[in-house]
Amino acid sequence: MTIHHAAGIGYQRSAGGYERSRPSYPMASLAELADALPLHAGRTVVDLGAGTGKFTRLLALTGAEVIAVEPVAQMRERLAELLPGVAVTAGTAESTGLADGCADAVVAAQSWHWFSSGQALAEVERLLRPGGALGLVWNTYDTSVPWVRDFQDIYFRCAPRDLPSPLDDSWREAFTGRPGWSELRERHWPNPHSTTVADVVERMMSSSHIVVLGEAEQEQVRAQAVELLKRQGVTRGEERLEMPYTTDVYWLHWRP
Repeated sequence: MTIHHAAGIGYQRSAGGYERSRPSYPMASLAELADALPLHAGRTVVDLGAGTGKFTRLLALTGAEVIAVEPVAQMRERLAELLPGVAVTAGTAESTGLADGCADAVVAAQSWHWFSSGQALAEVERLLRPGGALGLVWNTYDTSVPWVRDFQDIYFRCAPRDLPSPLDDSWREAFTGRPGWSELRERHWPNPHSTTVADVVERMMSSSHIVVLGEAEQEQVRAQAVELLKRQGVTRGEERLEMPYTTDVYWLHWRP
């Protein structure tokens, strides 16, 4: 399986930190997606790039059968521990290894920007039954808050040029003029995450492209993150703060 080098190596090393430090998603976003796709008992949904199952566990609440696809072994193992009732399989979004027409819906949470969009979309089309649907979900930093914008700047300063990101909207290109797909719909919700100083720093340090840096470079990133939080008046690891996120949800239907 071929995946981006930052994801392949970084997420091997940081599966535990990834699970601990990242927020979940508003129940309103799950409800919107469950109505739109739709998801309920008797339906099957494939979760692409499921990671440690942050969104997978919400999909399971809909009553639909969930099949989680994740290429990184350490992520799969963590997901299987947390969600023993969910089927977990190795595979990529471009090559899941699942049967033709096995799904009523496909979802990618916090992952679509890592995929080769054209190949992934062709795989989604193969998996979906006619009338099926695709949902895309991201938690992004709420950069309307100045200190959060500065925090995100630290993240991007050490990013390689080829690091995929949902923020540039290039992921939309694969859907433009694609036959058989409905118009892309979207909704957005505030998602404030009550967390600790230590977990905010770990959120930064568990980012895939930071995990693969050398020790000295990692310490420099950590120091910048800690200094920024100190300027916000929080200094001790156990101190709580609210990290502002926005949850972005997109969906479209497949009518070949």
